[in-house]
Amino acid sequence: MKIYPLTIYYESACPLCNAEIINLKSRNGAGLLRFIDVSAPGFVPQLGGLTQHDLLGAIHAQRADGAVVKGVDVIGLAYNAVGVQWIATLIRWPLLGAIAAASYRLLARIRRRIPPAVIKLLRATVFRPARGTTARDCDTGCHF
Repeated sequence: MKIYPLTIYYESACPLCNAEIINLKSRNGAGLLRFIDVSAPGFVPQLGGLTQHDLLGAIHAQRADGAVVKGVDVIGLAYNAVGVQWIATLIRWPLLGAIAAASYRLLARIRRRIPPAVIKLLRATVFRPARGTTARDCDTGCHF
């Protein structure tokens, strides 16, 4: 089972999604993560029969061995790859994992209705880019 490099399919048109991806890009110094914007003009899905609609509904990723994962499992693998293992560890705990999965599904449904002020607060706290970088550094694809 080879996980990395992990290709993450995300929606840059979603401010919340984009904030998290900018954070991940800023921490991707080892290059274990690759990023594909499913909302980019001309994007053509080529991931196991999934449609663009499927990919816009929840974050998906393809492991190096070809397996497709989605939702909170992608988050765990991504943060593990960038050295934030505590998130991956919490998600593996049965009760916290179930809560995280349910929370993610709810958040995925309402993410476009989150007020800009909340996104700005999250960017300044939870999704803060790695030290020495800013969100602007990563807008076009951090890789340090």
